[in-house]
Amino acid sequence: MPDFLCIPLQLAESNMPMTKANAATAGTITIGKELTVNRLGFGAMRLTGEGIWGNPEDPTECKRVLKRLLDLNVNFIDTANAYGPEVSENLIAEALYPYPKGLVIANKGGLTRQGPNQWAPVGRAEYLRECVEMSLRRLKLERIDLYQLHRFDPRVPVEESLGELKKMQDEGKIRHIGISETSVAEVKQAQKIVDVVSVQNRYNITDREHEPVLDYCEKNNIAFIPWFPLAAGELTKPGGALDRLATAHKTTKSQIAVAWLLHRSPVMLPIPGTSKVSHLGENVEAAELKLDESEWESLEEAAAKVA
Repeated sequence: MPDFLCIPLQLAESNMPMTKANAATAGTITIGKELTVNRLGFGAMRLTGEGIWGNPEDPTECKRVLKRLLDLNVNFIDTANAYGPEVSENLIAEALYPYPKGLVIANKGGLTRQGPNQWAPVGRAEYLRECVEMSLRRLKLERIDLYQLHRFDPRVPVEESLGELKKMQDEGKIRHIGISETSVAEVKQAQKIVDVVSVQNRYNITDREHEPVLDYCEKNNIAFIPWFPLAAGELTKPGGALDRLATAHKTTKSQIAVAWLLHRSPVMLPIPGTSKVSHLGENVEAAELKLDESEWESLEEAAAKVA
C-alpha cells in the first residue's frame, strides 16, 4: 500500500469548534486493493443550484462544508462534471486545493445536461475523453483516483465507453475505474473490459432494487457507493420505525438511515451530501450510532412491509 494512504488528513484551518463526529469511526474500505478511505464519504452533488443546475444559493457556505470535511476525517468526496455542470468540481478546487495527503476525489462522466433536473447519457469515446481532461483541469489534478462511468449509453457499445477509460487509465490520467446505475449482468460485462473497483447505484433502506448488485459486490470485493442514501416514504413518517428508533436513540431519522447502510455491508461506502455545515456534522455522527441486532431486525421487517 502506498505510504501516503497511511498519513492522517491535515486539519483544515477553522474557527469552528471540534465535535465528536469522526468519519474514521465508520471504519475503512480499500478500493482497488490499494486505495484506503474512511467508510463514510461525502457526495458533492448538492453543492449546486436547484435541480443540480447552476451555482448554489450560498457558495461561501458550500466552501465551509468542504473545508469542514477535513476536520471530520472525511477523506472520500464523490463528484461529477455534470453537477452544475462543473460547479461542484470548481468549488472543491477553490475550497481544498492544494489537497491534503490521503484525500480521494472520485469523479464521474458520461451524462450531459440540458437544464435543471435534465440528464442525458453520452458514452462516445471522444466525449468521455473530454470529460476526463476537463475534470483534471478544473480539479487541478494530474490523475483522478476513481473515475466512474456515470451511465451506460444505450446508443454506444460499452466496449467503446469503458475502452476509452481504460486507455486513459493506461496513460496515467485515471487510477481506478468504476461504473454507476448498473445491473449484475452489466457489472459482469464491464469486468470483461476493465477492472471494476466500484459500483454506484441508487440504494437505501426503503429502495433496495439493487440488492442483487450489492450482493455481487460483496462476493467480489467491489465497493458499493449508494446514491440517494436517505430513506423516504412510509418508513420515515412520524411514528414509523425510523422515527421510533431515532427517538429512542435521541438522533435523527437520517442518521439512522446512514447507520443502517454502514451496518448492512462492509463494502458499503455511503456518501450523504449537504450544503450546510450543521447538517454535515449530523451526517458524520451517524458513524457513532450503535443499535443492537433486534433493533436492526425490526427496522428491516418494517422496511419489507412498505417496500
